[in-house]
Amino acid sequence: LQHRGQDSAGIVTSNKKKFFAHRGMGQVSDVFSNKEIISKLDGEISIGHNRYGTTGESALKNVQPLFSEIDVGGIAIAHNGNLTNTSQIKEKLIKNGAIFQSTSDTEVILHLISTSKGSLIDRIVYALKSITGAFSLVLLTKDSLIGVRDPFGIRPLVLGKLNESYIFSSESCGLDIIGAELIRDIEPGEIVVIKNNNIDSIKP
Repeated sequence: LQHRGQDSAGIVTSNKKKFFAHRGMGQVSDVFSNKEIISKLDGEISIGHNRYGTTGESALKNVQPLFSEIDVGGIAIAHNGNLTNTSQIKEKLIKNGAIFQSTSDTEVILHLISTSKGSLIDRIVYALKSITGAFSLVLLTKDSLIGVRDPFGIRPLVLGKLNESYIFSSESCGLDIIGAELIRDIEPGEIVVIKNNNIDSIKP
């Protein structure tokens, strides 16, 4: 969905053992012009993002999806929207020893997940309760795909299916382009986890 942002593009994939990534400045056709790049993105689960920068400067360090290794394993995150309380959270995290690699508010969500306790879903719920604003998120772990929508449902996120594969998209036209069927909108405040092609819906 090139119209969602022309600033930069990135993809992170997982083959359930390792993660692979490619990110770059510019449009999708520039960043992913080489077939060799696509062939190196191994795996059966992936997330991608086109950035339209609203928070943080236009720089490679802010290109999403962002990826980190945390104590529950590797996690990649892509974020659409605007958070309104990131500066306060970021200040608090930095005082507690957090090191930020970007100026993107998406990294704040990653730090909240990393520094909280419990299962990955517990940590995501904690992060969601800490942030305010309009957002939708997609997250990738080594074996699952997670979609999240803000409690007010301001930012769109839809669930679709192509053959046996489930898909999240910020717009239903992203499904139309690849011939996938629209299943439904992700509900406001809902967390949807796709693992082994099973769907689990959590409404914290």
